[in-house]
Amino acid sequence: MKLSLLQQMYKDVLAGIPLARESHHYSSLINLCVEQPPEGDGSCHQQHLPSSAGGTGSHQDSDMSDVVPATDDLSKSFANMSSSFCPREVTLLQLTLIKMMVAKAESQEIELYTRQKYCEIFVLLLKEAKIDSKLIHLLGSDDRLLSHMASQSLASLVYFQLKEEDAVDVPWLSFSLAALLGFPGSAAVPGCLWTLAAILKETLKDAPAARAGALKKLLAPLDAVLEGFYNAILLHHFDSHHYTSPYSEAANNLISFIDLLEALLVSRSELELPFRCQRILFLKVSYVLNVISSSIPYVIKKKFILLLKKCVLCKSREDAKGGSQFLQTPSLCEDMLALSNVVLQVVNLTWLNQIPLSGKSSYFGSSETAPGHGSQGASDQTVLRALSLVVLKALEFKIHNSATEAEIKGDFESSMSQLLMFWRSHGKPSPHSHPAGHHCEWLSLVFMEQDDDMWEAAKALLLIYLKLDRLQCDVPDNLSHKEEESWQFLVHAGGYNPHCIFLFFLEKIAFDSTVLLDFLISSETCFLEYLVRYLKLLGKEWPHFVEVCNHFDTRHSALHAVGSVKQSCVTGASLQNAVCAAEPQSAMASAPHNCPVFTARQGDNEAAEWSQSDSLTSADSASLLASLQSLVNYDSSEDSEVESDGKECLVNTKQLPSNNEGEVRRRETGCSCRDDDRNSRTSEVSPPKLKGSPASSCWTRMVSPDNIAPLRVMLYKSTKCLEELQEAISRLQRRSLFPYNPSALLKLLSQVEKMNKSMNPQ
Repeated sequence: MKLSLLQQMYKDVLAGIPLARESHHYSSLINLCVEQPPEGDGSCHQQHLPSSAGGTGSHQDSDMSDVVPATDDLSKSFANMSSSFCPREVTLLQLTLIKMMVAKAESQEIELYTRQKYCEIFVLLLKEAKIDSKLIHLLGSDDRLLSHMASQSLASLVYFQLKEEDAVDVPWLSFSLAALLGFPGSAAVPGCLWTLAAILKETLKDAPAARAGALKKLLAPLDAVLEGFYNAILLHHFDSHHYTSPYSEAANNLISFIDLLEALLVSRSELELPFRCQRILFLKVSYVLNVISSSIPYVIKKKFILLLKKCVLCKSREDAKGGSQFLQTPSLCEDMLALSNVVLQVVNLTWLNQIPLSGKSSYFGSSETAPGHGSQGASDQTVLRALSLVVLKALEFKIHNSATEAEIKGDFESSMSQLLMFWRSHGKPSPHSHPAGHHCEWLSLVFMEQDDDMWEAAKALLLIYLKLDRLQCDVPDNLSHKEEESWQFLVHAGGYNPHCIFLFFLEKIAFDSTVLLDFLISSETCFLEYLVRYLKLLGKEWPHFVEVCNHFDTRHSALHAVGSVKQSCVTGASLQNAVCAAEPQSAMASAPHNCPVFTARQGDNEAAEWSQSDSLTSADSASLLASLQSLVNYDSSEDSEVESDGKECLVNTKQLPSNNEGEVRRRETGCSCRDDDRNSRTSEVSPPKLKGSPASSCWTRMVSPDNIAPLRVMLYKSTKCLEELQEAISRLQRRSLFPYNPSALLKLLSQVEKMNKSMNPQ
C-alpha cells in the first residue's frame, strides 16, 4: 500500500493538487529507509523494510509511528508489497518526489496553500527525519543512478534551506569540507562536487535579486577550501596509471571538478566582487594548460578546452547582457588579462603542437568512427575551433590593453603565426577541397560550421586590425607608398585583413543576403556588432575594399586563363605549374597597384595553393547548402512581389555528376539566366572547371553582365548582396517585423550604396 500511496502522492504533486492529509503522513512516506553503517561503505543503498508485525527497520520510522494515521494499513502494505518492486525503486520514487516538490514549492504557478504544505513537509524531513544525512550517505552508493538522484535531491533541499531559512545546511557543509580537505584520500569527492555544482545551478535559476545573497552565503565558507582543492587536483601526477582510463575514479574526480568550475564561472557574473574560487580559473590557468598537454584521456582535455572557450567568451557575453555595468568590474578585466598573458605565452612556446586532436572524440559511447565518416586523419573540429577562439580572444584582449606598438606587434605576429600553422596542420580534410592559399581564408574554413564562434573570431580580428590601424595613423609623418604596401602585406600575411575575411565569407554563402539577414535577426551571434563595426570601417577604407575586390577578380581571371590550357589536356602536376606561372603575369598586367600578398610566396607551394584553390569548395558548399535550404524566404509575405520586382535572388540547386559522384551545384546569384545562356560573354568572368574541383562556383551565372567590367565582378556581387540586405531590412521594418530598431544599420548600408554608385553612376 505504501507504494500505491507514493504513486498517488506523485500524481497529486505532478498535477499541483493540494495534499489532503497531514504533513507528517507525507513526510513519513518520502522518508528514506537507509541504514548508515559506521564504515559508510558496503550496502549503503540497501533499505530495511518493516516486518509484517508492524516493526520498523529504522529509528526514524519508529519515531514517526505514533503520529502517522493508519499505521496498521502501512505495516500491512510493507508485508504485502509485490516482489516486482524492490526497495531500490521505492527509493528512486522518493528521491524524485523530493526534487519535484522543491521545484513546485518555488513555483509561483502553484497555489499558496499547496506551497506552504510542501514547506511544512520539508521542515519535518530536515529537522526530525534528518533526511540530509541519509542523502549524504546515499552519495557513496555503488548504484550510479541512486547516487545521482541522491545528489540532485540533496542539492534541492540545501537550496530550499538556503532560500527559506537563509542558512547553509550544516550536515552538508561539514561533509563538503571534509571531502575537499581529504583529497586525494577521500572517496566522497565526486558526490561533493556533483552536489555543489547542482546547488549553484539551482541558485542561478532564482530571481536575479536573490541570487547574490544566496551565492555569498553558500560560497563564503567554501572559498579557501575550493582554492586549495584546485591546486591539489590540478597539480597531480597525470602520467600515473590512475588516469589511463576515462572511467577511473581519478578521471571521474577531474570531470566532476570541471562541471563545478563551469558553474562557478557562470555564477561569477552575479557578484560585483566575486570570490577567489570564482576567479581561480583565470588567475591560475597555467594549471589547466598543463593538464591539457599531459597524457590524460582525450575526453578530459576536450572538456577543459571547451571550458577555456567559455572563459574567454565570458566578458563578451556579459557585456552583451549587462551593458556597461560589467565593464566597470575591474576584477574581470584583471582576470582576463592574466588569462590572456599566460595563454599567449604558452602558444608562443608551441603549446598548440602538443595537443593531439582526435578524430574519434565526437562519437559518443564508442571508439570507432561512425559509418560514412571514415577519414582516419580527421581532426576534432570542435576542439580546433575552441582552441582557435581561445587564442584569438586572448590576442584581442592583450592587444586592447597593451601600451606600446612593439609589444602589440610582437605578441600578435608570434601568436598568429603559430595559429596559422596550427590551422594548416589540422584543417578539415576533404576529397574535394584544397588547402587555403590565402591566410585570410582560414577563418571561414575553420569556423564556417559554427556561426556564433565564427563571428566572435571575426570580431576579434576586426578589433585587432582597428587597434593596429590606429597605431599606424598615430605616426607623425604620413606613411610612404612602400611603407603602406609593407603594412598591407603584413595584414594579409597575418590573416586578419577585414575586407578579405568578409569577402571570403560572402563567397562561402554564395552572396546570399538572406543568410546575412538571418544572422542579424538571430540573438545567438554577435553578427550585428561585427557588421556595424565593419561597415564603419568600410566607409573609411572604400578604396582599399575596391582594391581587394579587384585582386579577387584577378585571381579568377588567372584561373580562367589556365582553363584554356586544361582543354589542351593539361592535367595533374602540369596544371598546377600552369597556374603558378599564369597568375603573377596576369595579376601584374591587370592590377598595377597589386597587393603583395596575392603574388608573394610564403613557401614553395604557397602561390600554387592560392591559385589552385577555389574558395567555394564543393565540400563546404554542399554542407552549407543543406543548412541554407531551411532559411526563411523573407520575400514570401504578402505584397512583397510589388517591391521585389521579380529580381530577387532565387536558389538553384542542381545535381551534376563529377568523378562518378553527385556533386551539388552551388547556390547562384541571379534568377534570369539558364544553362544555355552561358555564352562567351559570361565565360570572360567564369573560372574554369578543373578536374576534381567544384563543377561551378558562384561565378557561373551573372545577372546581365553586359554592364559589368571584368575586373569588377567581386565588387558588383558583394555590394549587390549588401543592397539586397538593405532592402530586406527596410521591408521588414516598414511592416514592424524587424526585432529591433535597425536605423543605424540602414544608414551605414545606405552609405555603402552611395559610395558604390559614385564609382558606377550607370
